[in-house]
Amino acid sequence: MKASQLRARYWRIVFFFGRVTFGFIFWEIFLPKIGLKGWARSTRSARFHQIATRFRALAIRMGGLMIKVGQFLSARLDVLPAEITDELSGLQDEVPPEAFDEITKLAEAELGVRLSEKYAWFDETPLAAASLGQVHRARLTAADAETQGFSEVVVKVQRPFIEQIVEVDLSALRRVGGWLQKYKPVSDRADVRELIEEFASTTRAEIDYLAEGRNAETFSANFKENTGVHVPKVVWNVTTRRVLTLENVFAIKLGDYEAITAAGIDRADVAIRLLDTYMQQIFEDGFFHADPHPGNLFVTPLESTDADGKREWRLTFIDFGMVGRMPENLRAGLREAVIAVGTQDAARLVQAYKTLGVLLPSADLKLIEMAGAQLFDRFWGKSMKELRQIDHAEMMKFGLQFRELMFEMPFQLPQNLLMLGRSVAILSGMCTGLNPEFNVWISIAPYAAKLVADEGTSNWQTWLDEAGKIFQVLIGLPGRTDRVLTMIERGNLTVQMPLVNRQVVYLEQSVNRLSGGMIFAALLVGGAILYGSNERYGEILIGASVLPLLWMLFFARGHRPWR
Repeated sequence: MKASQLRARYWRIVFFFGRVTFGFIFWEIFLPKIGLKGWARSTRSARFHQIATRFRALAIRMGGLMIKVGQFLSARLDVLPAEITDELSGLQDEVPPEAFDEITKLAEAELGVRLSEKYAWFDETPLAAASLGQVHRARLTAADAETQGFSEVVVKVQRPFIEQIVEVDLSALRRVGGWLQKYKPVSDRADVRELIEEFASTTRAEIDYLAEGRNAETFSANFKENTGVHVPKVVWNVTTRRVLTLENVFAIKLGDYEAITAAGIDRADVAIRLLDTYMQQIFEDGFFHADPHPGNLFVTPLESTDADGKREWRLTFIDFGMVGRMPENLRAGLREAVIAVGTQDAARLVQAYKTLGVLLPSADLKLIEMAGAQLFDRFWGKSMKELRQIDHAEMMKFGLQFRELMFEMPFQLPQNLLMLGRSVAILSGMCTGLNPEFNVWISIAPYAAKLVADEGTSNWQTWLDEAGKIFQVLIGLPGRTDRVLTMIERGNLTVQMPLVNRQVVYLEQSVNRLSGGMIFAALLVGGAILYGSNERYGEILIGASVLPLLWMLFFARGHRPWR
């Protein structure tokens, strides 16, 4: 590929994200600060749809990593608005295929022989086109078919020049990441440059088909006792770094809800099995499929039925180019989080956050615990559909109660959680799509109970530690009580009321901004009126209106109380 083409690609990506970034700053930061939040809100839906439409066109035209970004966004049904997910959902199937002559040339160069010598039949029409490669159906030679036990295969071939394209796309993302790193709410929570480098590392691994074949075999070994999960077998004698031959396991795509229902399979059961497989991958195996978008998962109907007369089926995973591995400390933190959610233990959830390293040093742990307890009280047990139908006033009440927490969002994204966070995010969206009534709380609770049981039966030291802590508190209680009584007698007892202090701060900010807004409006309107009769004084007033505007934007924020 010519250097001029790569350069043009780079600037096209940078320009697109630059335009989106500028639009976000103007609509979501600048306008609300000058009192035009209502205007920004009323146009948000149309703006989101326009951005998604433009990104979809860009991704289809350019391919490469842009397709992967779009696929991730399209699966976030649980978080992103429908204007974005609906528009990007077609990216799963709209990747334009590469010309067959180019695919043939690359495959034969990799295998060292003509395709007709390695395969009895090779379909020129691609079965699927992905962002980094495309898949063709083929049939093994009689000798290979006898050895493998099957003849129908799929052959995954890399797109020409994909390594160059990936490097250019990563360079563009690095530039965009540099912009994001300058935005303090982002830089406080994640090292964007490190995250992009992690993404670069996993993407380079994804275009190594020998590594993908080994990943598939590892995954298959982990689920060998589970007949409800299937992984295609690798045909190693016709596999290289850029050509991968696998058993043909194509069936009903996980996103084809109508076909799943028509096959007599309960979509709610599919959502549950999907979640269960990821629970095993994350907490037991420490090795997980990190690209679970609907194009990489199939529901395979079987001829048999179970004891209840329901049609049996298998959940089939493909595409193991992107996988994640879980270090023990990360698994321990996530295990704590699952137990905390399943048992509605807000204090334990905060401890899990600390173990995972997702809290900023300045985080108010007591406030986070209070918010977690309120979340459990108000929303635990509700399905995603029920959560979406919660009265807006109730959400506003919660937001006002924990306004500072919502404003500061004292959370960060450690590098080792990037791939897992992406996978869980997509997984959540797919489960909701399969079953709008999907209840993540109820689904997690049995697994949490199992973890608690395992913890209780296998670790007596934990119970002894907890007993020791309680004993220490009881021993020190008389002394602490005496100190409190002494402080009361001397009049030195100070009661901290952080929530009241925060309300005062926000009231101060609101008054400051209101005053600044009134002065700004008075000078601007007065200048406009005088401009027609006395141009000089009109210009002076209009120019002076900039001062209260700048003060309101950058200085009228009140003073944060000491904690």
